[in-house]
Amino acid sequence: MQPTDPSVHSSTEDTLDLRLPDDFVELIACEQPEAPTGGPGGWPPGGPGRGPGRGGHDLLDSLAEWGPVATPVGGFQLVPVRLERDLPLLARWMNDPAVAAFWALDGPESVVEAHLRAQLDGDGRSLPCLGVVGGVPMSYWEIYRADLDPLARHYPARPHDTGVHLLIGRVADRARGIGSRLLRAVADHVLDHRPACARVVAEPDLRNTPCVAAFLSAGFRLTGEIDLPGKRAALMIRDRALRALL
Repeated sequence: MQPTDPSVHSSTEDTLDLRLPDDFVELIACEQPEAPTGGPGGWPPGGPGRGPGRGGHDLLDSLAEWGPVATPVGGFQLVPVRLERDLPLLARWMNDPAVAAFWALDGPESVVEAHLRAQLDGDGRSLPCLGVVGGVPMSYWEIYRADLDPLARHYPARPHDTGVHLLIGRVADRARGIGSRLLRAVADHVLDHRPACARVVAEPDLRNTPCVAAFLSAGFRLTGEIDLPGKRAALMIRDRALRALL
């Protein structure tokens, strides 16, 4: 349970303190970043990023290997965050006042680093990623197991529910419908690569009407309102069974 975009956001909280048995392995303003230079494949330099969590569990079905997907805004890929490569960019995004108002990760780079390390050094139930379009990182995403997150205490979670948080980093990409297009593409990407997952879940702040509208445009249903630490949230769900209809 965390954010989405500064226009599409939620609040911060640690993940549930669950011990997984060994057999359970089953936006905003920033200067446009320079396109990184790397090998022939462009972004990311140095390879695809991180895989399963520290304990070896792959709770997100090898997300790092999902590869690119075609979207209305161009080829898009979720690239797992690497601190040594991505921390300065993410800290810049988080220090925008509009972002900080929702994510509360402004300040020195160490603040963002601690937030990222909590996921990267965990068991793999949450993976921070850059959203890359046309070889340029333009957004930040967290894909996480909602059924293993504190969010599960606040709604009738189902096994393998997958949550999504989004931050649009480049100011040029705001207020153009890009967020809703990418939300739809990423939600469907999750459903395509996680066969056990029947629902993609989000919990934006109810006061953030542009965010709620973006999720609705992306094929999510508003299924109710829930009280979470620091906010009253809209419970948004995109269902596998309804994806062809919404």
